[in-house]
Amino acid sequence: MITQGIGLGLLFSIAVGLAILVGRYMSRVFKGERNALDFLAPLERLIYRIGGIDPTKPMNWRQYVVAILTINGIWLVYAFVLLLVQAVIPIWNQQSIPSMEWTLALNTAISFLTSTNLQHYSGESGATYFTQMAVLTFLQFVSAGTSLAVGVAVVRSLQGKASVSVGNFYQDFVQSITRVFLPLSLLGAIGLMLAGVPMTFEPYRVITTLQGAAQTIASGPVAAMLPIKHLGSNGGGFFGANTAHPFENPSFVSYIINLINVFLLPLAFVVFLGYFLNRRKLAIILFTIMTGCWLVLTIPTIQQELGGNVAISQLGIDQSAGSLEGKEMRFGTLASAFWCGVNVVIPAGTLTSMHDSYTPLSGVFMLLGMQVDAFYGGVGTGFLYMFLYIILAIFIGSLMIGRTPELLGKKVSLPEIQIASFVIVSMPLLYIGATGLAVAIKNANPAIGWLSNGNDQPPGSHGFTTILYEYVSSAAGNGSGFEGLGDNTPFWNLSTAFVMLFGRFIPIIGPLAIGGILYAKQYIPPTSGVLPTESWTFGLLLTAVILIIGALCLFPALAIGPIAEYLTQ
Repeated sequence: MITQGIGLGLLFSIAVGLAILVGRYMSRVFKGERNALDFLAPLERLIYRIGGIDPTKPMNWRQYVVAILTINGIWLVYAFVLLLVQAVIPIWNQQSIPSMEWTLALNTAISFLTSTNLQHYSGESGATYFTQMAVLTFLQFVSAGTSLAVGVAVVRSLQGKASVSVGNFYQDFVQSITRVFLPLSLLGAIGLMLAGVPMTFEPYRVITTLQGAAQTIASGPVAAMLPIKHLGSNGGGFFGANTAHPFENPSFVSYIINLINVFLLPLAFVVFLGYFLNRRKLAIILFTIMTGCWLVLTIPTIQQELGGNVAISQLGIDQSAGSLEGKEMRFGTLASAFWCGVNVVIPAGTLTSMHDSYTPLSGVFMLLGMQVDAFYGGVGTGFLYMFLYIILAIFIGSLMIGRTPELLGKKVSLPEIQIASFVIVSMPLLYIGATGLAVAIKNANPAIGWLSNGNDQPPGSHGFTTILYEYVSSAAGNGSGFEGLGDNTPFWNLSTAFVMLFGRFIPIIGPLAIGGILYAKQYIPPTSGVLPTESWTFGLLLTAVILIIGALCLFPALAIGPIAEYLTQ
């Protein structure tokens, strides 16, 4: 156990080292400086020419938002239609897989468009090779590119000068894919193939087991999907078992590659911020806050799982290896809980174990990690939440010392504070409101088919936690779930689709608006009378604001969900 713990610490150290290199490289890319992939410029110019795009045309924040919503609307229609007709597409339908029912197709299209990758279907039986590649993997690339582009635009707006332009979305988006995601995904795919992950378009194989039974073995172009699934904080699995499946994660070698891919770009974005703005101390402070809060959530989760499950102990079962229910033996309790801790703060939401089987208090830390979504968070979008908390912390801190709120030389006024407050408050209203609606409908008629698909939800506090987790995960763009929920029904498909859409675009539009307003203001060199943001004192204030707001938003729901379950064991 100690050896495995040291190994996981080394894995994180390697991820940090690689992130520093990638973050510095990203700064050169988005500053327009010379970099190693400048030879791709002709390809980018071809893309702009085909799309009729002028990448040099400046955009204010409103134009940037319109561009995002327009192209995302086109991708949504494209994905929805292909999922509806996948059965009649004549290529790469490996097992005569039928088309998706319309609410499932809509949910899946929105899920991958919003980088949530909530899956109400099982990949190997619900999607063809064609839609896995041309729809789902495509959306994983473009949703990740959108996230990174928005993050870059917000960071650009924090520069010490005045401008009405936050950049050009199409240029930021194309460079995010050609200069960041595609090269890293190619390297990741090669590494995973060498580690034993399949990459084939052959039909599924039927084998005879040792017991003499026929068994269908699903495979496919798995290695092509996995790197962007992790690098882009997406999380949608090629198989229903996600990264717990032996073809997605056959060994500790693939575990290391996959987990470094999850860590890499969220960590690199913090480094990118420091180099792009030439504010290294600010980046170090943010990295320290994110890492510290991630450990505060992950270490108790590991401790809970290593301590075993009380309900299993009551059966007289030895739990010296920890709570192994729902975990893969090839990874064990420690590595599974560590993976869980990473994938709830970084909304890749991939699974090497079943979160539904974790102890009740582990569920508390999972929900808090997803709800805050600022401890690394997704690629680009994780900083957006941190940015909102920074605005609130500056406002609160400035009131405490009687000073005008300022961020990096720009006055923070009432509109910015109102927008930040609205976004932070709207997210809990979204997922708690949806949870309340689902519970009310369920309690009114437990047997209603379109809600439960004929399967009663788990009773009591755990059932409430299962529903709450589904909506928190949807709003946070995480996509993992307590899989005890019978979720492929019209109610769950449509309600989670609604939550995913608003949970994606409200936190994108709000920070872009704040960034655009700040960027248009005149830069004023900071004086001794201004609350310094590049100080450890402000870092402590920011941490307190995040933890207090996070606890206040979610604690009442936690009290009647996982905490009540723990107290009644």
